[in-house]
Amino acid sequence: MQHISGAAGPPAADYDADVIILALDRAEETVAAIQSALAQRGVARHVLVIDQGSQPDNLALLAAAVAGRADATLVRLDRNYGVAGGRNRGTALGRGRIVVALDNDAEFADADTLARAVAALDTAPDLAALAFRILVFADGRDDLSSWGYPMSLLPRAGGGFDTVTFVGAGHAIRRAAWDDAGGYDDALFFCWEEYDFCLRAIARGWRVRYQGDLVIRHKVSPERRFAWSGTRWFYFVRNRLYIGRKSGESWMALAPRIAAYLVKGARNGVLGQTLRAIPASRRLAAGAPGQVLPRAARAYLAANDAAHRGSVLARLRREVLAALPGRA
Repeated sequence: MQHISGAAGPPAADYDADVIILALDRAEETVAAIQSALAQRGVARHVLVIDQGSQPDNLALLAAAVAGRADATLVRLDRNYGVAGGRNRGTALGRGRIVVALDNDAEFADADTLARAVAALDTAPDLAALAFRILVFADGRDDLSSWGYPMSLLPRAGGGFDTVTFVGAGHAIRRAAWDDAGGYDDALFFCWEEYDFCLRAIARGWRVRYQGDLVIRHKVSPERRFAWSGTRWFYFVRNRLYIGRKSGESWMALAPRIAAYLVKGARNGVLGQTLRAIPASRRLAAGAPGQVLPRAARAYLAANDAAHRGSVLARLRREVLAALPGRA
């Protein structure tokens, strides 16, 4: 890890929050994300920008954005560790009691979003994480590509509900819960790392909550984005099956999910990704012995996820037969 610009690290004194922004080119959008984080008021915070391989001219723009600042740090990793690994390394650099992640093509909707997120976690000591509402930057609509919850809950997007995951584009995690659950699993690289973390936190007695008054605006930049027609579906399938095995599900229990992924992959022209992902998940799971979730955790998942997904036929229609985003 190489220090590039800004402060050498966070302050030694106690402070409220770290804001983690991963960088990999997208320089214009990333600079805007940094400026949005630096504009947050009413909270003691440090902005940590973790570069994972930007081109030299783009890295120079990021360096200029934090140059001379005592409240921001830009470091460069030796390689691209993915979303999970990059955020693990960024979080390890900080000391704030709350860790907030912001995608590098997103901005806080208001200057006090961070302060309100910290306050919300401070008032609910059993919360591991808060999921933010994610809107499309251009028009303010809910970003359906970043809606990680049952579709039946979409009418409550402006409110709040307990949930079993959060979306990585914008969220807050209590550092004590992060440490307790062990952070992200580096092996996931990209996709489902939030759900995997939440499963482990829920298993240890924590809650997760979606809070629709905490808003970020997402530009959904195509640059450096994992596309469904590229490798996104591969990671989606591989990682979800791997997480199932880690959570104590047998391959027999996962068979209906595998069948659903094969059908969805075939309907969306990404069957090849599916066929590669299934054996890849087996190889990944071989080194990770499963641990069955406690009964209380399974009850929490049933009440805050399965209960909102409807009948088997409804799930088949909404989750299996529906097109992937951007696919015909």
